[in-house]
Amino acid sequence: MSQPPNGSAPPDPDTPAPAALSAVPTQPAPPGPATAPARPAAPLLPGPSHGSGPDPSHGSGPDPGGVPPRRTALAEGVERLRAAAVTEPGRLRALGALLALLVVAFGAVTAWQAAERTAAAGDVLHRSQPLSSEAAGIYRSLAAANTAASTGFLAGGQETKDSRDRYEQGIRTAADSLVTAAANSEPGSASAATVADLNRLLPRYKGLVERARVYNRQGYPVGGAYLRYANDLMQEDMLPAAEALYTSENGRLSDDYADAKRPPWAALVLGLLALAALAWAQYRTYRRTHRVLNRGLVAATAATAAALLWLVVGHGVARSQLSASHDHGVRSLTVLHEARLASLKARGNENLTLVARGAETVTVGGEREDAYDAEYRTEMAALGADLAEARRLADDAAGERPVAAAAGDAARWRERHRAARAEDENGNYRQALEKVIGGRGATAESFDGVDTALAIALAHEEREFARAAGAGLDALAGLPQGAGTLAALGAAGAVLGIGRRLSEYR
Repeated sequence: MSQPPNGSAPPDPDTPAPAALSAVPTQPAPPGPATAPARPAAPLLPGPSHGSGPDPSHGSGPDPGGVPPRRTALAEGVERLRAAAVTEPGRLRALGALLALLVVAFGAVTAWQAAERTAAAGDVLHRSQPLSSEAAGIYRSLAAANTAASTGFLAGGQETKDSRDRYEQGIRTAADSLVTAAANSEPGSASAATVADLNRLLPRYKGLVERARVYNRQGYPVGGAYLRYANDLMQEDMLPAAEALYTSENGRLSDDYADAKRPPWAALVLGLLALAALAWAQYRTYRRTHRVLNRGLVAATAATAAALLWLVVGHGVARSQLSASHDHGVRSLTVLHEARLASLKARGNENLTLVARGAETVTVGGEREDAYDAEYRTEMAALGADLAEARRLADDAAGERPVAAAAGDAARWRERHRAARAEDENGNYRQALEKVIGGRGATAESFDGVDTALAIALAHEEREFARAAGAGLDALAGLPQGAGTLAALGAAGAVLGIGRRLSEYR
């Protein structure tokens, strides 16, 4: 028995029952063209003349039913890279690129720094030191010409051909060296200005010497005054300018030494970093594959290690040889140049002592003394100190022998000079002159012995410098090209090694 639904009235017995439903359900209509469901009608909005609200058809808000905007190609590329980086093949590609970049950077920096140091070592051997010696030669030639001029003046009308030739040789050598210095000086530099000053002063000095020679041959005392003027020009203007040029060239030589010996820190750091990255990559490969060696990575490590070892050994040998060339070559050459200049100045002052004959005096220790004789003693003291230092720096018998010979001649020179001064102070001018410019037993013989021995010592030290500096330059030979080649091989090995691992994922 069925119950009427709650809340409804009971059926009326007089109302006829509804017709029975058919047992077959109603069939759907045949398919036709699809029709979109009807959208609810938009509510009527007041027209533009009846309201001031915004028109939704022209709104700026997002359309909730529209298609989202398409991403840019860059954004899609970044997304793909991010997705690939979290996979093992993606990590391997990034690792291979990093290894190749490190090895190539190491090779490039090594080639660059090695090329710089090779160029600086070449400048030391072929440019800076020769120019420094050229500047010292200018100084020495001027001093030698001045000494020869005073020696010829003392001889009076009997000036010897040897004395005249020495003067002309000194002037000619100085002029030729000034031409070379001018060609190698940078325009507008201090060296160029110094060379210009010396070129201007040299003809003036020659004119004073020639006037002194002419008046001396005629027996006029004014010739001595002209010679003293020429000596003052040489001592106060020309020799200080030549010394400034020598100092400038020595400074350039020191700069080239510093550039050649500077450690290549950037290349060393990059080399160690590349080796560490390659070692870590091989360890990572071993942990994932349990394979001990990856041939490509082993080849890259070997090439990088060879380049780094070449850099360390080559630069170490070059630095050692360049230091030896400086300590046993340049330092000895500097001391020997100073000793030779001191001997030349001492000889010139000794001659001028007899030329001036007390015309110029200075106060030394409260007593009046001849100015040129006091300067002679000063230069002889400097000569003795320089010879002692040169003997200490000599590192072999071939370099020590001539220095010892020069020291012996310098000692005899002092003894003979004291004898000549004693004769002069006793009024025996002719005997004093004979002891200074005479033949055997004169101070001229001792001076020639000192000058000859120092020339031999200088030639020996020049050879020692060239040998050591050449060895330093040879130690760097081929390093820029070799480092670049090894770096290229190392980068190729790293890429091939990683590529072998990538092939396992295909």
